[in-house]
Amino acid sequence: MDIGCGSGLSGEILSSVSPADGGPHIWVGMDISASMLDIALQRDVQGDLLLSDIGQGIPFRAGTFDAAVSISAIQWLCNAESSEVNPQGRLSRFFNGLYASLRRGGQAVCQFYPKNDAQRSMISNSAIKAGFGAGILEDDPGTKNNKLYLILTVGGGELQGDITRVVKNMQDVDVQDGRRKLSRLGRKDRRGNKAWIMHKKQQMENRGKVVKASSKYTGRSRRRVAF
Repeated sequence: MDIGCGSGLSGEILSSVSPADGGPHIWVGMDISASMLDIALQRDVQGDLLLSDIGQGIPFRAGTFDAAVSISAIQWLCNAESSEVNPQGRLSRFFNGLYASLRRGGQAVCQFYPKNDAQRSMISNSAIKAGFGAGILEDDPGTKNNKLYLILTVGGGELQGDITRVVKNMQDVDVQDGRRKLSRLGRKDRRGNKAWIMHKKQQMENRGKVVKASSKYTGRSRRRVAF
């Protein structure tokens, strides 16, 4: 599951994982923005898309997903747009729903930008109260490129409660943003050109579908003739 999927960049990476690496993955994307989901539809992403406010919970049956990812979304649950909005309640509904929707042994990674230490603690404590094993991994700490990753686990023996010690063992992990690479490719592989068509064909083949053979005419622009 891709939480706050936007235009589907993260999900597209999941769809492109080769069978040798356990892919391609089947995924569902959730986002509160109809306009961003419309962009995802125009980009013809492979996942299913759901217009939903994660602050109202995760509307899937228990144990539906093996894993979840989220990029720059959960910090918005801390904002109160009116006096009737309770950030703590929105965080609680989100993490309780996420915990229930993941199978036992499942994991989630949420990259987020807390406004301050209070928000950071509120988010991680809400995850722990929901039952998650939770810890925070920092990438490039002390720099303007600093990113925080909330690492969550469901069950799994010792990985319960505050697992910060476990996460600290990951400090030497090289965090790579595959979406940035995909975005660069996207500028070259415009929808409908040969590179885009070949990429989509490869995705379909990876999913076991029958794909028409390519030829020298694949992706070739056709001359427009006015009558």
